[in-house]
Amino acid sequence: QMVLSEKVNQLMEWASKRSVIRMNGDKFRRLVKAPPRNYSVIVMFTALQPHRQCVVCKQADEEYQILANSWRYSSAFTNKIFFAMVDFDEGSDVFQMLNMNSAPTFINFPAKGKPKRGDTYELQVRGFAAEQLARWVADRTDVNIRVIRPPNYAGPLMLGLLLAVIGGLVYLRGSNLDFLYNKTGWAFAALCFVLAMTSGQMWNHIRGPPYAHKNPHTGQVNYIHGSSQAQFVAETHIVLLFNGGVTLGMVLLHEAATSDMDVGKRKIMCIAGIGLVVLFFSWLLSVFRSKYHGYPYRYV
Repeated sequence: QMVLSEKVNQLMEWASKRSVIRMNGDKFRRLVKAPPRNYSVIVMFTALQPHRQCVVCKQADEEYQILANSWRYSSAFTNKIFFAMVDFDEGSDVFQMLNMNSAPTFINFPAKGKPKRGDTYELQVRGFAAEQLARWVADRTDVNIRVIRPPNYAGPLMLGLLLAVIGGLVYLRGSNLDFLYNKTGWAFAALCFVLAMTSGQMWNHIRGPPYAHKNPHTGQVNYIHGSSQAQFVAETHIVLLFNGGVTLGMVLLHEAATSDMDVGKRKIMCIAGIGLVVLFFSWLLSVFRSKYHGYPYRYV
């Protein structure tokens, strides 16, 4: 009981100074691995040093800090759960002890017993958004954390800039508001919005997936997630490009069929349109086949 009390008091003291407790090998073995323990510890194993060049680690750390701060400064804060971090350059022995060769990784060390399969967070499936981490923490520890993000003024600033631009255009054009009835302009704006949404940008905003994945063994970088249940940010950019190519091809085909240009130019537009549709739609299907294994059809 005395040893347990000392461990809890030590963790509470550190948590009062920093929401995420940084640990080396000695602290990890003494406060996380060794019994007795009546508290859970969520540990992020990461590699934040610049020479490691782990961009995903930095992004995940920002979300992890938001989650830990939301718990530390909530009225429900207790010593039932703590948030900690082990950086590879400060605790490489811990990585070796756990046979861990990738980062970032989140593991819940429960109050009793050893971590089970579900105590390792499925980063590639869920992403590292603080809200997703909070749901996982609630599932593993029964501690519900309301995520409170710092104020973000980017949205209001962008809205204010947009309104300022529109106001400036109206002022410069005076009473001539014909540009607001320009069908081409509205069609282009709507098309950009549709392409952005169908490519998965909203999913990225909600889930916070990594930009890509680098295999720690081979060094190969994957831009397309191999599962239909998840995606990378780079994947949405690729899908956006492919959808844009197909759309451009369809626009060229429409113009070739309806415009008043000479026959030679219309033939060129028609051939270019068909080529774009065939090429980019074929690439879209290849992405689909790589995510839905066993899909038998292809375009070319």
